[in-house]
Amino acid sequence: METVVMKFGGTSVATPEKIIGVAKRAIREKEKGLRVVIVVSAMGKTTDTLLELAGDISSQPPKREMDMLLATGEQVTIALLAMAFKMLGHEALSFTGWQAGIETESVPRNARIEQIHTERIEQALSDGYFCVVAGFQGVDKIGNITTLGRGGSDTTAVALAAALRADKCEIYTDVDGVYTSDPRFVTGARKLEQISYDEMLELANLGAGVLHPRAVEFAKNNHVPLSVRASYSDEPGTIIQEVITVEKNLIVRGVAFESGIARVTVTYKKAFNGSLANIFTTLAKHHIDVDIIVQSITDDAPPSVSFSIKEDSLEETRRVLAERQEEIGFLAATYEVGLSKVSIVGSGMVSNPGVAAQMFDILRLEGIPVKMVSTSEIKISVVVPEADMKLSANALHDAYGLSR
Repeated sequence: METVVMKFGGTSVATPEKIIGVAKRAIREKEKGLRVVIVVSAMGKTTDTLLELAGDISSQPPKREMDMLLATGEQVTIALLAMAFKMLGHEALSFTGWQAGIETESVPRNARIEQIHTERIEQALSDGYFCVVAGFQGVDKIGNITTLGRGGSDTTAVALAAALRADKCEIYTDVDGVYTSDPRFVTGARKLEQISYDEMLELANLGAGVLHPRAVEFAKNNHVPLSVRASYSDEPGTIIQEVITVEKNLIVRGVAFESGIARVTVTYKKAFNGSLANIFTTLAKHHIDVDIIVQSITDDAPPSVSFSIKEDSLEETRRVLAERQEEIGFLAATYEVGLSKVSIVGSGMVSNPGVAAQMFDILRLEGIPVKMVSTSEIKISVVVPEADMKLSANALHDAYGLSR
């Protein structure tokens, strides 16, 4: 029998009525002759409520205990959904992340899945059960409950689909697919029928919130057929696969943007003295993600390097650099906040020169200053003032012919 993994986010299971609706949708899939695994998030704003409770106790709660706390949200959902199946006349078993065999690294609040022991799920499926699995969580090698960070339920679903060699993985959410940009902020944004793994991975990394990058990466590396669909509709969503067969003429397939960006500029003592490697090795050890990097070495000024980070990593970055200044070997560090990142993505950029020049000209005509630039074969990102983020995204979306 073919296997499908269906993932439902927090808004899709926010009420008992919606949970029953999820069960009915999954039953329809089983009636087609499929084995069904359902991965769910915590109900509605449950995670936010748990974070507030922790904040009422401590301004800096231990990360291990935060994982213990946050993992309870999904446990509520899986139990209720299994009850809904039983009420509808079907057998189901609920599994926490560790019961489902999801083994992770030992990094609280942001663990990565290392392997999945599928024996219990496989047996339950063979016995005819619906398998209801808590997303966002697992267990490390010494038995600590871990959580997977933002978008962790998406990652759980795709990783399970890969481990089970599922025939498809469907992500059900409150939007009906992947759009050319965020329709809440970009006029004329439209749904794409298909998008490649590489394009989706870039968009996810660059701020598009439909899927988490880890989930797309799992799908690409394991060739998992993936789709994003609306939980409130039977309409087809967006198919994410290796090669797209529609709208091949689009040079740019999407515009992504992200606020809350900070720029750090570090001036160091002399070029090629190891400072550059020391800076980024030190930040990596503290799990600080660095994005765009620009180095400057001239004859008449001290060498420097600028890099962008998320603003929520800024205080940790300040602390780490201050504590390790002598060890790293730099002179000074300055910080700029109030920035955003705007990006264009499209596999058609590989064979079409001049896309970057056009992008910079569009921004120039809008009077938007570009502070940093990063490119790859299929994307171009610029750091601009946060006040200009939406204007930048709309101007680029129109210029590359993505509007309806």
